[in-house]
Formats: sequence, C-alpha cells, structure tokens
Amino acid sequence: ALYDICMSTLKLTNPSYGDLNHLVSAVMSGVTTCLRFPGQLNSDLRKLAVNMVPFPRLHFFVVGFAPLTSRGAHSFRAVTVPEL
Repeated sequence: ALYDICMSTLKLTNPSYGDLNHLVSAVMSGVTTCLRFPGQLNSDLRKLAVNMVPFPRLHFFVVGFAPLTSRGAHSFRAVTVPEL
C-alpha cells in the first residue's frame, strides 16, 4: 500500500525505503501530536483510538493525511521574525 501511495500520489517512479520512512514518519508525527504537546486538543491513547476507528467492528486505525508531498518536493525559505 505504501508503494502504491508513493507511485500514484507522490509520483515517484522507484520509491526507496527513505521515501517510505518519510511517509510513515510524517503521518505518525501528525497523529501523535496530541500526545506530545500541551493544548486544548490533548487526549490519551484511548480517545485517539476511538476517534481513528470509523466504526466499532473495524479493529484497525484509519488515517487520512493531507497534503502528501515527497521529500524532494519541499521548498524551504528562511523566514525572519518580522516577516511572520
């Protein structure tokens, strides 16, 4: 499934393990943000599991993540404090 996502969505002809790891790490860091940082959206693993399972008989998490970009597609720019 990860290869299909890399080939169809990210348009990578020959995805490497680095590309697959980047995809998994981006999704997992987004999913676990509520566990790592304080804020109003804090939750525990139980609430996270309840919110990620679409209906009770399905025993696997379903994750949606957007925008999906490949490692080489990022354009970076240094931003100073006054520009923010």
